[in-house]
Amino acid sequence: MFLEKVNSPEDIRGLSVKELAALCKEVRDYMIECCSSNPGHIGSSLGAVEIITAVHYVFNTPSDKLIFDVSHQSYAHKILTGRREQFRTLRSSGGLAGFACRDESPYDCFGGGHSSNSISAAAGFAEAALLKGTGDKTVCIIGDGALTGGEAYEGLNNLGGSDKDVLIIINDNNFSISRNIGGMHEYLLHITTGRMYNTIKEHVWNRVGDSPVRRLLSRVARTTKSFFVKKTGGDAFEALGFRYFGPVDGNDIGQMVKVLRRLKNLHGPLILHAVTTKGKGFAPAEEDQATWHAPGAFDPETGKRKTAPSASASRYQDVFGETLLELARADSSVVGVTPAMSLGCGMNLLATEMPERFFDVGIAEQHAVTFSAALAAAGMRPFCNIYSAFSQRAYDQIIHDIALQRLPVVLCFDRAGLVGEDGATHNGVFDITAYRSIPGAVIAAPSDEMELRNMMFTALASDTGPFIIRYPRGYGEGVPWRGLTPEILPVGRGVRLSGGDTVAVFACGPLVGDALRALEALDEETASRVRVYNMRYVKPLDESLLEDAAGAGCRTFITLEDAAVKGGLFSAVAEWTAMRGKGIRVVPLGVGDEFIPHASQRQQHSQCGIDVPGIAAAIKAAMENSEEK
Repeated sequence: MFLEKVNSPEDIRGLSVKELAALCKEVRDYMIECCSSNPGHIGSSLGAVEIITAVHYVFNTPSDKLIFDVSHQSYAHKILTGRREQFRTLRSSGGLAGFACRDESPYDCFGGGHSSNSISAAAGFAEAALLKGTGDKTVCIIGDGALTGGEAYEGLNNLGGSDKDVLIIINDNNFSISRNIGGMHEYLLHITTGRMYNTIKEHVWNRVGDSPVRRLLSRVARTTKSFFVKKTGGDAFEALGFRYFGPVDGNDIGQMVKVLRRLKNLHGPLILHAVTTKGKGFAPAEEDQATWHAPGAFDPETGKRKTAPSASASRYQDVFGETLLELARADSSVVGVTPAMSLGCGMNLLATEMPERFFDVGIAEQHAVTFSAALAAAGMRPFCNIYSAFSQRAYDQIIHDIALQRLPVVLCFDRAGLVGEDGATHNGVFDITAYRSIPGAVIAAPSDEMELRNMMFTALASDTGPFIIRYPRGYGEGVPWRGLTPEILPVGRGVRLSGGDTVAVFACGPLVGDALRALEALDEETASRVRVYNMRYVKPLDESLLEDAAGAGCRTFITLEDAAVKGGLFSAVAEWTAMRGKGIRVVPLGVGDEFIPHASQRQQHSQCGIDVPGIAAAIKAAMENSEEK
């Protein structure tokens, strides 16, 4: 057993390459054991074990920097850098984060839960090393579609041709990329990473300078290399100013160590193309890579997934997916756009039945929004589904390309609110604050499955944009919705659900149901004095409901939202009361001025006081405050 003796990369560096192979197997087995009962993103991490182990073996981490993109492939890194036992707490409250986190370890030099930022971060670390004269190397591992994100290309463009010592390892786990393995490839790889070749390239090449001779040699070199190494993508990277090496077998620890040892001593920006198998070493994960990206709990021996108890409610993503398909069947102008989230958001149904009207643009939220805007300008009716936390990446496009041109694009923000185990990087709590100030924007927050269905029909009937519908991760309230006739809900109008004359609760989204359950937890007399509203829309705000509460004598308003209170529903209501001089106290319930760490959704809601006990306590406190006055 090697793993139990590894508490830092220093312990790894004392092993032979043959022993490293055994260590990699132990890391993989340990990962499977832990993730079987404490689920996470296992598929990508299984495939990256050898790459990570080899980097720590060859480079002097943490002085040399290792950056991950996306860092859900970093599980082996966590296990090998002193967090082996803590790994059993992955993604649970108080435990390890599911992504690289600077607060956890000096080996996590840069956090990363979102995609495509590693190359830009690597450029920053490499520049700092130059300015400080430390000689530290910088390595980033990018994969799982992150090269489809625009920021990755911005980083490549900035780094290419520079003097920064950066090694970009492309963790290519896509089976559509041919595995260029064989005698000639090994020979060319040996030459291009060899000491003599690179001594000549660094010294002789630079002395030739920018001359007709150099340009001639460059053309010959590119032609010769592309003749032997076809379809690798290397020419594109070299055109940007990188020196490209590979492809190599990223799951061969011996080859990875050998190549990295040679590349470590080279200068300038380098790219190593490593082909790996997503789910490597666990047959079920290799055979069904999409499912095993994040499979939930499973039996580590058989690979059988442990299904959650059947729920009477539907998942919001299923409501979206089925309703979108229904809309598309009835209206030929309806199309679906998603940045690499088709399965997670439910758009796979449209993709299967109407592939010509389904567009997965890759991890490129900015492009998804502008692409949707142009579709709308050309007469189509796009439904663009983006996870709420990822919509932040397309803020400018939502303003400039949709809102300013008043284009009827429906933006469906899945995973709005607190998302649970994925934590702070994925919590979709900033969308209301971000988009409420945009002129002409509509922000709808359905309280249950049927309201989501209704709002999708309402959005299609509307000619404004952006029309934003935000809804949470997970299951709804259990209300019937399939096959029911949809209702067009007037934009900017909510509904009162209970009468009272002391405290008014203005709720949006599924927290409307929790507000009603909080009333049930109160004594009958207290509950009778509380007025509850389902706002339905945060923008436009239904001011008639605020007038209704004030006219009924309610002197305390409680706003309830699964989002940041600063700039959200609380701010909208507080602005209204301040401008009208009503003398009403507004109490916010939502996410405060902090990042909420990973835990279950139930635990996160409790922490923020937006679960049933928290809402009931706030109502009682407001009632007591009113009685004192």
